[in-house]
Amino acid sequence: MKNFALIGAAGYIAPRHMAAIHETGNRLVAAVDPHDCVGRIDSYFPEARFFTEIERFDRHLEKLRRSSDEEAVDFVSVCTPNYLHDAHARLGMRVKANVICEKPLVISPWNLDALEELEQEHGTRIYNVLQLRLLPSLLELKRQLDESPSNEPADICLTYITRRGRWYDTSWKGAPEKSGGVAMNIGIHFFDLLLWLFGPCAEHELHVKHSRKMAGTMRLERANVRWFLSTDETDLPAECREAGKFAYRSMTMNGTEIEFTGFTDLHTRVYADILAGNGYGIQDARPAVNLVHGINCSDVANVARDAHPYVATTRTDTFSSQRRAA
Repeated sequence: MKNFALIGAAGYIAPRHMAAIHETGNRLVAAVDPHDCVGRIDSYFPEARFFTEIERFDRHLEKLRRSSDEEAVDFVSVCTPNYLHDAHARLGMRVKANVICEKPLVISPWNLDALEELEQEHGTRIYNVLQLRLLPSLLELKRQLDESPSNEPADICLTYITRRGRWYDTSWKGAPEKSGGVAMNIGIHFFDLLLWLFGPCAEHELHVKHSRKMAGTMRLERANVRWFLSTDETDLPAECREAGKFAYRSMTMNGTEIEFTGFTDLHTRVYADILAGNGYGIQDARPAVNLVHGINCSDVANVARDAHPYVATTRTDTFSSQRRAA
């Protein structure tokens, strides 16, 4: 049985980590969050110590480390806002624990180099939660692609629209310096998946750059990709809005939908994979972080070549005007 500590216990994704720790037969000994709405801990680890101050949490982990090997924390799970991942991974390594961090591992690629140096210094590992790589249907697709390579690049069309209300603009998620923007915050999962499946990116072009949505194209080693990401409800297909749905996800390859189903507790599988001696680390996370950083630093192309079909109809003024009026 391994000892876990969790940073960001009140966040949206934290319950999946708590469940994964529980379902893999381990225990959560400490958690921290500046917000104290963390009653969800009772469902799994009511005996866990809880802190609202990171300094006291840090001190407690250090105390456990010095007590005995049985008391020391083996893993620190990081579920905090994107811009804090780097700092909280460092905290975990300082107490000689391995780190399991949500995506993106960092916002700025150069921070990966520092984390690699700290891994060597402390003798610990940082793992990134790249759960889509463990989805059975996508593992099967990768096997097929690897075993039957085509001379012609695949045509990929990615569309992901998920409604976010006005709160989004005033939260850390709406601040690019904290979230990394739409491409990093909601797109990093898909960019990592595309690079994993179809190889490195040779070039990319940006067609929409807005606080609520982004779109562009990429030329990968084995695929040409058109992508569109949005948190604007008005971008949802009419049939979704009429059905009362708040999200739409589609990825097609040569006109055929790629299957995203087949497993419901992917975080538990991520934890089991790491505890078995596997897991995805810094080098695995690096390509997608580099790509999204490059996209964020790009200017919008004057002429959109082979643009995503939504680019021609998307609105880019809806939420920006609301924010000005707030």
